[in-house]
Amino acid sequence: MSRCCDNDCSIDALREKQRGTLQIVLGINAVMFIVIVGAALYGRSTALLADSFDNLGDALAYGLSLYVVSRSNSAKAKVALFKGLLIFLAAIVVLSQIIYRLYIPSIPIFEVMGAFSLLGLAANSVCLYLLWKHRDEDVNMSSVWECSRNDIVSNLSVFVAAGAVWLTGTGWPDILVALGLALLLFRSAYRVITSAWAELHVAT
Repeated sequence: MSRCCDNDCSIDALREKQRGTLQIVLGINAVMFIVIVGAALYGRSTALLADSFDNLGDALAYGLSLYVVSRSNSAKAKVALFKGLLIFLAAIVVLSQIIYRLYIPSIPIFEVMGAFSLLGLAANSVCLYLLWKHRDEDVNMSSVWECSRNDIVSNLSVFVAAGAVWLTGTGWPDILVALGLALLLFRSAYRVITSAWAELHVAT
């Protein structure tokens, strides 16, 4: 006789697939955070620094998502809520850096911005591809996919900012793109938090 019913087996298989995907994207984002934050500091780019914090937030989010893969919908909603708060915190950090650059301006190294934004784009495209099939499975995976989608926008924005810094010879494009990324993070945080809050009410 089968050791589990078809429904239980399919749920277990789904959770294993989610766990495997999350482990891969967690590793990618952890490595990319270290690489990009170093490049951002060397290249004096606030936009690239915002991109690196996005990777750090994602790595933490993926780690938390791994923790709740096999847990209840209530636990998944609570972790999604925490991930939303992490995204909000990242937006605050980026906003603080923007204010700092307004008081202490500098011109970023556009070559560093461009090269590492493309490297980040390649890495995050792999993550988005891996997470695409999981995006509608539950609130946990949905919030993870939301984070990954934001990464693509961030990378493209930093690349555009690099070109604008090269054309204008000023640091304003870097600051403006960083501000746009901060607003994107605030918007994403709102969506994740409201979705998780609604799921919590359903679960309880």
